Amino acid sequence: MNRGLVLALLVAALTAATSAAPPETMSVQVRSGQVRASASFLAPVIAEAPYGAAMAVEQRSPPWARVRLADGRTGWMHESALTRERLQLKAGSADVAAGARAGEVALAAKGFTQQVEKEYRQQNPALQFGWVDRMETWAVTPAEAAAFLKAGRVTPAGGDTR
Repeated sequence: MNRGLVLALLVAALTAATSAAPPETMSVQVRSGQVRASASFLAPVIAEAPYGAAMAVEQRSPPWARVRLADGRTGWMHESALTRERLQLKAGSADVAAGARAGEVALAAKGFTQQVEKEYRQQNPALQFGWVDRMETWAVTPAEAAAFLKAGRVTPAGGDTR
């Protein structure tokens, strides 16, 4: 074999070895993280990942991350539901049972806390929050959301309609 061919094969082997870095591991930082079929809030939920679950992040398409579940399936999670910190549950900890809900984490990430809301209400006393408060109590099941999207012929980004 000539030297050029051997050198090319060696470079190719080294490139393949260094480019196959292990996926980043992140933890679910919400009570129940939704793993979706594609990178869209309109995509169907294929699994729920509990608080503290370690997820291998295989790909990023901000603000989404493609994750591999423990059973080998892959799906997409919004990055706001994930953290690089390794979360550990502690037996007997009241804080674990009262972990932050997904909505609380999303609001906190935007800097919208109870204190900010209180100040906003004081600065805008004429605003009526009754409907906002009422809407926060509404729950839509995945089946209802899917039926709504189907009736409206709404297709998630990537075309996934499962």
